[in-house]
Amino acid sequence: MGTMAVSGKDLRLDHHRVLIIDDSPAVCAALEVLFALHGAQVTLAASPTEGLAALKAAPVDLVLQDMNFRREATSGEEGVALFHEIRRAHPDLPIVLMTAWTHLETAVELVKAGAADYLAKPWDDARLLTTVRNLLDLGQARAEAAALRRERREARAALERRFDLRGAIYESAAMHTLVSMATQVAHADVPVLITGPNGSGKEVLADILQANSSGRDGAYVKVNLGALPGELMEAELFGTESGAFTGARARTGRFEAADGGTLFLDELGNLAASGQAKLLRVLQSGQFERLGSNVTHCVHVRVIAATNADLHAAMREGRFREDLYYRLNVIELEVPPLAARPEDIVPLARHFLEGAHSLSDAAEQALVQYAWPGNVRELRNVIRRACLLSPSAQISPATLNLPATAPRCGETAAPERAAVEAALERNEGNISRAARELGLSRQALYRRMEKLGLKTDA
Repeated sequence: MGTMAVSGKDLRLDHHRVLIIDDSPAVCAALEVLFALHGAQVTLAASPTEGLAALKAAPVDLVLQDMNFRREATSGEEGVALFHEIRRAHPDLPIVLMTAWTHLETAVELVKAGAADYLAKPWDDARLLTTVRNLLDLGQARAEAAALRRERREARAALERRFDLRGAIYESAAMHTLVSMATQVAHADVPVLITGPNGSGKEVLADILQANSSGRDGAYVKVNLGALPGELMEAELFGTESGAFTGARARTGRFEAADGGTLFLDELGNLAASGQAKLLRVLQSGQFERLGSNVTHCVHVRVIAATNADLHAAMREGRFREDLYYRLNVIELEVPPLAARPEDIVPLARHFLEGAHSLSDAAEQALVQYAWPGNVRELRNVIRRACLLSPSAQISPATLNLPATAPRCGETAAPERAAVEAALERNEGNISRAARELGLSRQALYRRMEKLGLKTDA
């Protein structure tokens, strides 16, 4: 069997229940001694029937099962059938496969189908204990993560019952905090500055602010300053009198259109110096003049501004007025890039699907690994393109046609702790699948987990 020279308090399995299903009395005895010495509660079963009965009789935390149960059997068919029976009844239960045969193709296929890992006989006790310890730890982490996700869903549902979230799609804690803050400050009659990269969802946040503003029955007017050159920005915002531009008629600006309501200024960093001065005056006094006129107009408008620009750098360089920044920045809401909130990627992708299309598991993994420099806007375009080009209803990684880019986790050879934990959680503790997702071998992932403190030395 394996060596018994295994020690270390961190390999203790106290309070964990392990079911061993193997027809060899010697194997059962050796495994029972090994796990019992490390504190586990061990249940033995000599056949698939006994194993399934044991699972019905009492819950366990992990199953260690053989692949052949008759002396002459070598095909692994019994083990395959047993695995699928257990998986149907207990979809989240870690299952480790053991086989004495050198041809491990069947075990590898079962790993692809959801088995946690496989080991060849004779096994190495230290490796086996480390594998089991990791799986049990990950199982507990998954349970805690699932509980956290339930709490988030409940918190979101409670928020949605009280406020209009405008159909915002998110699951991350970062976005929940941001949306919650937006609903809290929506009623305040003060300017709000929304910052964040292009395509990250700043306009959605502005819509939530407006939808939950109390006592503002006026219009909700939007203007994209990045789409307007030079003097046309001021004309768009403040309006014009006849003759202000050659042959131009009098024109009402966006501030007048939004009187009594809300004006959303997107891409604020593009506003020229003269426009910044006029905007500051409106914010301070509610007063302005149309271009080409000396008549002062008064309005009461709440301004929500958004920008992807670094306004602090712009102020240092003299391109943005400091007094205007602080007048706008009474409340700042910073939207993180999509890559910083990976929990939102798959829900958003599913939301963007068209018709009867769905995403394969591999496609969802590819989406989560991609860096998304274009944020939510890029994700939406990728999904819509895939729906148009996919030869079948299920979208594959090939159909996504994502640009070749480094995974979000950084260097493939040395992913960070958060990336490893996220990959393990997405793959439900399955080492082989998590390793493939991270671009590592199983052995390399084990070494990386050990270095990150996700497993201990035997």
